[in-house]
Amino acid sequence: MNRILIAEDEIRIAAFIEKGLRSHGFTTTVASDAHAATNMALSSYFDLMILDLGLPGKDGLNVLEELRGQGENLPVIILTARDNIQDKIAGFEAGADDYITKPFRFEELLVRVKARLRNSNNSQANDELLLQAGNIVLDLRSRKVKVGKNIIELPAREFTLAETFFRHPGQVLSREQLLDRVWGYDYEPGSNIVDVYVGYLRKKLGSDLIETVRGMGYRLKM
Repeated sequence: MNRILIAEDEIRIAAFIEKGLRSHGFTTTVASDAHAATNMALSSYFDLMILDLGLPGKDGLNVLEELRGQGENLPVIILTARDNIQDKIAGFEAGADDYITKPFRFEELLVRVKARLRNSNNSQANDELLLQAGNIVLDLRSRKVKVGKNIIELPAREFTLAETFFRHPGQVLSREQLLDRVWGYDYEPGSNIVDVYVGYLRKKLGSDLIETVRGMGYRLKM
């Protein structure tokens, strides 16, 4: 399931995009200002970002330049009311993968999102489809886990949680980050669901694989 970050401060537009993408099977997260958009793009795993340029706090082009400056190659589609050629050139020079002007039709946005995701997936080398920690290998193509010589099939939520840890080895991930990455908005506030699912992974993949960092979250041991 592809994860889309929507950096858009206009609530109506953000809700429209989010509803449309979710109806086509995508998981979405909305960032309503430049600071949140930058932090989410750098600290969480997303497959694509839809970026408005007129964000509160900082121009969207600056957000994009910061991401590219830190080596973040997340595909970015700019979605903005700025429609002159100079703005489009600036967007592509800053590192955008596509540029759509408002007003827009959702069908066009959807087609371009799928195209960018397809290009991104096709450009991945085969070894990027395998994530490893010790003797445990996650195969992102088959969605199976190999522990030593044993093959384990995990339910979708457990696999996505494991993938999140394996993409950030040694990094402390807060419960809030894990909730956002794996469950999106589909959880009850105050839920202990992260702790429960970490327990599931420990039972299936090894009790010492994921360590608890008191007061902060969880970390995959390297």
